[in-house]
Amino acid sequence: MRSDPRDHALDALLHPFDAGLLPWSVQGALFLRAREGAALHARGLRGIAVTQPFKPEADRLQRVGADVLDEAALPAAAFPLVLVLPPRQREEARALLARACAAVAPGGRVVMAVANDEGAKSREADLRQLAGTVATTSKHHCRVCWTAPGAAFDAALLAQWQGGDAPRWQASTAVPGGRFRTRPGVFAWDRVDAASAMLAAALPGDLRGRVADFGAGWGYLSMQVRARCPQVASLDLYEADARALALAGDNLADAGLPVRLYWHDVAQGVDERFDAIVCNPPFHALGRGERPDIGRAFIGAAARALKPRGQLWLVANRHLPYEQALGDGFAEVRTIAQDGGFKVVQAVKA
Repeated sequence: MRSDPRDHALDALLHPFDAGLLPWSVQGALFLRAREGAALHARGLRGIAVTQPFKPEADRLQRVGADVLDEAALPAAAFPLVLVLPPRQREEARALLARACAAVAPGGRVVMAVANDEGAKSREADLRQLAGTVATTSKHHCRVCWTAPGAAFDAALLAQWQGGDAPRWQASTAVPGGRFRTRPGVFAWDRVDAASAMLAAALPGDLRGRVADFGAGWGYLSMQVRARCPQVASLDLYEADARALALAGDNLADAGLPVRLYWHDVAQGVDERFDAIVCNPPFHALGRGERPDIGRAFIGAAARALKPRGQLWLVANRHLPYEQALGDGFAEVRTIAQDGGFKVVQAVKA
């Protein structure tokens, strides 16, 4: 469950339809970065196409009848209504708005909503650059904007912005091999996350056998395991963000050992069994509030997935309450390092 049962941006997105400002028809509609919530669920999602790279949300949408599409392969000029909930990162948000405008059919509309404190004014300016005149209203501390029917979109800007969040290689002395594959919008897309770097520095060189990376992101920890632990026989990466998982596959393409990728919500548990697991668990979902329950679920999943005497190597913010979950799932728990607000923990299964 989300920490806040109300999704204010989703509620605001549907406000123009509820208020009679715009006509509603779910048939043939497309919803980019859709989220299932009470306001949309009340209208019914059967017949609507959606995109959502975040696995837990994609699963929720499928369960209520939405058709989940590949965001990178949308048909052009095909949808009479395109709804958008742009993310916070600028290049990613602009790319998504450009895809929305490219996907809308002649005479159709693009409608978006953004929270005021998450860049609403900037996203309104972006949509205006793409589409010319836009209509705007405010609701639930969010800004809602929509294009005119048959808007003449700026074709050159559409092409430029659609490529703005494309995967690219980035040089870094902090990763094995000196570079990594990344893209705007994924977690720590332009840097090595400090907590993950702290965990990597603490990893013992004698990890062996089958190792998993829970919440793998673009693959940094798995890259470090491969470089630091020569006795590891295989790597299994679990990640809820499909975009990050694809990057991890690129970053480990030359690993020289079996690498398996799973677009999966670790909080639901995993089927495989491992000798060791490395983990920098997320503590946010799509909302902004802290979600320590996610980290506790990751710890429980790790305890179930490890073989007897298997090891969990975990890094987390020091204030997050994971001690009980670690104590419940493991026979031995040691704090290996504490620095900069983070803690590295080694836990051994009975």
